[in-house]
Amino acid sequence: MTEPITVMVVDDHPIWREGVARDLTERGLDVVATAPDADAAVRIAKAVRPQVVLMDLNLGGTSGVQAIEGILDALPATRILVLSASGEHADVLEAVKAGAAGYLVKSASAEELLTAVQRTADGFPVFTPGLAGLVLGEYRRLAGEEPRSGPAVPALTDRETDVLRLVAKGLTARQIGERLGVSHRTVETHVQSTLRKLQLHNRVQLARYAIEQGIVDE
Repeated sequence: MTEPITVMVVDDHPIWREGVARDLTERGLDVVATAPDADAAVRIAKAVRPQVVLMDLNLGGTSGVQAIEGILDALPATRILVLSASGEHADVLEAVKAGAAGYLVKSASAEELLTAVQRTADGFPVFTPGLAGLVLGEYRRLAGEEPRSGPAVPALTDRETDVLRLVAKGLTARQIGERLGVSHRTVETHVQSTLRKLQLHNRVQLARYAIEQGIVDE
């Protein structure tokens, strides 16, 4: 059997924190720890090494953004999904720039949250509807403002580019396969080939690359 996804829940409200942890546990995930603030989140994450950290941005007197940066400095393979009451654009962009793989608002249902954690663990960017376009627009803006420099980018095949474009839109391998008329295994082969060529590590980085290079269409 596949090992359950390991998750750490970070929130300064104990009732909310324990409720989310319970909901995820009941749905088959392995909640390995919880934390009430940024300092504890970084310290505990280093000890338990979760696959996904589900965290609020407002942690009382500490900043969730600081926790995101601290966790990823120590555990770059860990993926962080923000679950916040705030849908303010500035908060979303600040979290993503710090390294968050996704952002949900707390109005999400338990099933939506479960799916989001699973997709985050699989390396997909996950956002509450309406926020993905915001992040896409910001990356495009930055890509247009910042001159590109450095070594030449390895050439991708037409099919690799097609797959990359759909990965950036958040589609799964099966969905991409159905769209392109190939098997999901073929899609994964193209994803792995593209990761190697671009020297990237996961689908979140692929999505950011596609946005920065203007590969994603509207």
